[in-house]
Formats: sequence, C-alpha cells, structure tokens
Amino acid sequence: MSTTIPSVPAPGVTDQPQVITLVSKKVPVMYAVLTLALAAAVGFSSQAGDTTFRLATRHDVYKLPAITVPAEATAWVMVALMSLCTAESVRRYRARRTTPLWLTAVFSVVGMTGFLSWAAAGGSIPVVGLLAGALTLAVPLVFGALGGVLGERAGVVNIAIDGQLLAGAFAAAIVGSIAGSAWAGVLGAMAAGALVALVLGVFAITYFVDQVIVGVVLNVLVIGFTSFMFSQVLAPNTESLNSPPRLGPVAIPVLGDIPVIGPIFFRQSPLVYLLYVAVVVVAWALYRTRWGLRVRAVGEHPKAADTVGINVVRTRYRTVLIAGAIAGAGGAFYTLVSVQQFNREMTGGAGYIALAAVIFGKWDPIRATLAALLFGFASNLQGVLSVIGSPVPSEFMLMLPYVVTIFAVAGLVGRSRGPAAVGVPYRKG
Repeated sequence: MSTTIPSVPAPGVTDQPQVITLVSKKVPVMYAVLTLALAAAVGFSSQAGDTTFRLATRHDVYKLPAITVPAEATAWVMVALMSLCTAESVRRYRARRTTPLWLTAVFSVVGMTGFLSWAAAGGSIPVVGLLAGALTLAVPLVFGALGGVLGERAGVVNIAIDGQLLAGAFAAAIVGSIAGSAWAGVLGAMAAGALVALVLGVFAITYFVDQVIVGVVLNVLVIGFTSFMFSQVLAPNTESLNSPPRLGPVAIPVLGDIPVIGPIFFRQSPLVYLLYVAVVVVAWALYRTRWGLRVRAVGEHPKAADTVGINVVRTRYRTVLIAGAIAGAGGAFYTLVSVQQFNREMTGGAGYIALAAVIFGKWDPIRATLAALLFGFASNLQGVLSVIGSPVPSEFMLMLPYVVTIFAVAGLVGRSRGPAAVGVPYRKG
C-alpha cells in the first residue's frame, strides 16, 4: 500500500514561474543629461532673433512654405517637452518597464528642434539639404554596418570594416579610372573589400588568431599599403589611375517631385539606390532564408549547428566574404561620389563609427541602418551649422559626430547582447 503525500509549497513560494524584468536606468539618465545640457546652453547663451526652417529647394515643383519661429522661446518649449519625456522614462523605469523606441524618437526630434532653433538664431536651416546630405554621408556607414552585422552574426568580429572601406575606395579609384566606368569601380571596390575579409577569415577562422587583433592589424596594414601606393603610383599618374568617373545624382521621375521626401530620398546618387536594395536584401536574407538561419545558428551555437549538418567553417567564410564585399561597396562612395579621387586615409575612421552602429543597432540590419543614418546626420549637421555661422564653438562642431556616437552607444542602446559565439574560434571536435 502506497501513500501519496501532497507537496506543500513553502510559505511565500508559488508554483507559477516568475519573470524578472531587468530594466536599465541608462536611458532616463541620458534623457536628463541631454535635457540639462540644452537648458544650460540656452540659459547661459541667450540668442535673440528668429530661426527659419526651409522645407523646399529651388528645384522643387511643389514648394512648401518656410517655417519661422522665435529662437529662444522655441528652445525653451522644446526643453519643457524634453523634460516631460524624461519624466515619462523615469516613471517607466520605476515601474520596471523599458523606455519604448517611439519615446526615444520623439525625444530626439524634440531635442534636435530645440537645439537647431537656438543654434541657428537669426539664420535659416535648409531642412531638405540637411537631411539629404545626412543620407549621402551615411552611405559608407550603412554599407559598413551591414557588413559588420553579417560578420558578427556569423560569429566573426569585424574590426576591419575601416580597412575594407579604405581598400574599396582605393580599388574603386584605380579600376574606375582604368575601365572608364564608375560601375566597374564599384565592382573593384567590392572585390577589394572581400579580399581584406578573406585575410581576416584565414587568420580568424582557420588559424584561430584573436579576431580583434587581426582586425586592428588589417586596418593599419591597409592604411600603410594605400598610403604608399598613393604617393608612389597614384600621385604621379593622376590622370590615368586616379580620375574615376563620378556617380552623380539621378532624380527618379515622379518620386523625386514629392515635397520634402523626393529631394531627400529620390534625387540621390545611384550608389544610394543600391544601398536601399542592399538593406532590404540583407534583412530579408538574414531572417527569411535558410542561409540566414544557418548564419545565425553558427553565430549563436556553432557546435549545435555542426551536429545538424551545417558546415560552420564554410558558412563563416562565405558570410565574411559577403560582408567584406558589402563594406567595400561603401568605400566606393569616397572616390566615385564624394571626392572623385583617392587620398590618404580618406575614410577618417568611418569604419569604427559603422562598428558602433552595429552595436547601437543590436546586430540587426534595419536598426544598424537607422543608427548609421543618425551618425550621418550628426556629420552633416556639423557642416551646416558651420556655414550658417552658429555660435556653437568650432571645436565642438568637429567633435559632434563622435559625441553623438558616444551618447548613442553608451546611453541610449540600453542592454544589448551580441551573438553568443561572436569572437570565439570554432574548433571541430
């Protein structure tokens, strides 16, 4: 005869599973810091006059009227709205709830409106030019970020993004000049980026060398090689080897005539249109195809992927090569769109900004693209404020893109986790 004794839970213990939500306080703290910074700027440096926001260009078929606002009053109103957003973020933190993305977007738009109203007092802000220029400057960052997302999703840390961008710019100049075709230059840039990625793969995947060290060394190596080739080969033969055709702006009929949106998105270089396609294809392939599932599997748990028949080494090599080719295409922007000539170290460390966009975007291609656009906006804002004679010190202008990067990654990204096996060499067996 058996007796069943029912289990009696201990006092205060429940059989129901409990979910503990970890909420970072970095977001409300960063909201408060930025709000106080704008309030201090407006309070200690009063700006009289009005600020005009121009919403049209002289080439627009349908022109929207400009908006003129009192500079200081508008700035204080935006500070008040930022304070409300901060209070809402604090309330959510105390309730153990995360700050939603839409609130961050509202806070960013409100804060930027207040800053521009104060910084451009007595002048005008070309809104369309500011945003269109931001998109253009973000092109290499987005291509680099896409390459970084793919590489790290496969488990390989791609510190060499800057080297891939620089190699792409170098190859685009030479191939475009010799072939007399800008698109041949783009293909050359992709091949150069893939070549740098191949070297990264050989050392990181095959020989298990520390991936961060290999990436840094590759960046330095590409800088040294391209600088030597520029001074010894390109400079003496500028006409034949360093004068590639330009991929100038091409307006898309009908779409380019839409007010505000048209000039920003549809009067761009063909390389920008290629960027649109790349973002969609990478996002679709990573989440909607068998290949993308395998890439994510080898980046999260390569041993488990191996047990179900996925070739981890081959998958990582293929993904790293594709990532390098995409990043190399971004390098073509410098010599085929921006300057139309190769110069030493012309990427200016953009690869590291792209890597920050990967982290800010939490290893997602769409989010990484949006992060890269934010950094492109900061870079273009620096130039626009300098042109209109803003009271913001020129030294701060030069720092602006990097300050935005630090604030975004350190303060607004919240808690993030990269692929579990990223940076870990896979040894079969």
